[in-house]
Amino acid sequence: MDKKLSLRTMGLSQFTTILSALLFLRQVAGVTQPTNPNIIIILIDDMGFNDVSFHGSNQILTPNIDAFAYNGVILNRYYVPNLCTPSRAALLTGKYPIHNGMQHFVQIPDEPWGLPLGERLMPQFFRDAGYSTQLVGKWHLGFWRQDHTPIMRGFDHHFGYYNGYIDYYDHTHYMLDRNYTAGADFRRDLQRCHSDNGTYATEAFTKEARRIIEQHDLSRPLFMVLSHLAVHTGNENQPMQAPYEEVAKFVHISDPKRRTYAGMVSSLDKSVGQTIRALSDRGMLNNSIVLLYSDNGAPTLGIHSNSGSNHPFRGQKESPWEGGIRSAGAIWSPLLQKSSYVSDQVIHAIDWLPTLASAAGVALPDHLNIDGVNMWPTLTENLEPQPRTLLHVLDDVFGYSSYMRDNLKYVNGSRFEGRFDSWLGELDAGEIDPLSTFYVQQVLSSEVQQVLGSNSLTSEHIKQLRAHASHHCSINGTIHLQPVYLCHPLQAPCYFNLTNDPCEHYNLANLYPLQVQQLEKEVNEFRLKAVESARVPIPDLRANPALHENYWEWWNDTETETVTSGAEKWGSNLLNLIWRYCASYFDFAYK
Repeated sequence: MDKKLSLRTMGLSQFTTILSALLFLRQVAGVTQPTNPNIIIILIDDMGFNDVSFHGSNQILTPNIDAFAYNGVILNRYYVPNLCTPSRAALLTGKYPIHNGMQHFVQIPDEPWGLPLGERLMPQFFRDAGYSTQLVGKWHLGFWRQDHTPIMRGFDHHFGYYNGYIDYYDHTHYMLDRNYTAGADFRRDLQRCHSDNGTYATEAFTKEARRIIEQHDLSRPLFMVLSHLAVHTGNENQPMQAPYEEVAKFVHISDPKRRTYAGMVSSLDKSVGQTIRALSDRGMLNNSIVLLYSDNGAPTLGIHSNSGSNHPFRGQKESPWEGGIRSAGAIWSPLLQKSSYVSDQVIHAIDWLPTLASAAGVALPDHLNIDGVNMWPTLTENLEPQPRTLLHVLDDVFGYSSYMRDNLKYVNGSRFEGRFDSWLGELDAGEIDPLSTFYVQQVLSSEVQQVLGSNSLTSEHIKQLRAHASHHCSINGTIHLQPVYLCHPLQAPCYFNLTNDPCEHYNLANLYPLQVQQLEKEVNEFRLKAVESARVPIPDLRANPALHENYWEWWNDTETETVTSGAEKWGSNLLNLIWRYCASYFDFAYK
């Protein structure tokens, strides 16, 4: 008797059950999955280098982020532009801000400009290669015209907001210095989105990221940027916001602002755990590259300050110092040949376009003129760190520059008249999370560790990695140095050797004047190749949300933009003269 099952002898329900099981096994086994790896970028906003516990701090524990870093590669010398808009432009174009027109400042809601349309962006390259491209969260690269919005710049889907920040719960953006209505700034693609009003932004974005992962067509690779509002402040009238239950975890922190900030970081840490879990549950982690970092250093003081800490580094966001341009970052992937180590290779945000494209097998045009370098071979093989030359800042409007060749750093000028040039954000040694005694256990029991499940990550290895990733300086910022070592960047350029002095205490300019002259010459060579700024620093009253049913949205679709920058369209010479004049009197600080 033939014992083989067939449609004739099999009941319909039995056949359906077996068919469903086969389809499930086919999906889980990855038969339908593409060979190109999924690319997930988790972009944090304004988090300090010292605000993740894998860098050694015991005040705010981040077990999920730490487990992610320990299982992957800790980017111990990772650099970014010092402001939101330039940093995001660098990521998506692979270019320095001076080469894509996004130098000087951030995109202001009522200014008619954005990332020039002549720039081809990372999601466009990946979409052309067959990827499903998704943006969740913050954009901040212009929306005055609809063709500047994410959906028109390479993303198949966008769920989030256009401006630099919003209220964490009602999702409005309020310009304190304008007589405008507070406008809602939340969208699903091009449609106004009301359904998540009242949901804490970190939770709303995490929920959307999980939905995208759960519903993703596994026959295509996924490119997703999860661009959090956290831990940037909300609107100026209520800047610090976090769920009560998260803030309640940090009673050991005496400063109420810092305590709320800790709750914001804790919510973010939970989000990382949930996002990694979703990728695992869908069977996507075995062919994914996940990158996590902060777009710039924390603003410890000043407008939009969140009390974040970049200590022991000098300065903060929107400064030329390490505290403004060194980011807490890590990358994880099963495709890395070597992992669970600390990389001291100098890497910059401009490098991710060529690096991720190379790792994903996405071909970039031969004529593409980018500044970034493919760092995938170095990262995957843990090669010896190679020398790098990086232009950190070149801002001739606000008058400051920051440049590094190998480990020699040049700083000329500063922002805010030097008020934030010191060593900020030092934490109270007595305000330690009680659970820090069980730090290793916290990491090993975290959701990310449960998902990644690396048996090689032992308690001893965690301690070694953490010690390597922690930074200490021989002196603190209050000690009185000999006059020869003092740095006054508003008066004369400063010069540091970051190998011996990563915290920028000892200005060597008076000892090595010829080296300073050489670095200054190299900065001037960059200056000669800078493109016109795209910024149009003229408020357009048509942007007022009151004219758009109390929503922030594009307000000018009546003209076609050319590939020239916005400043050129408006008469760049006259406009820049006006802007320089205004900037000398008004120290704008919208970030």
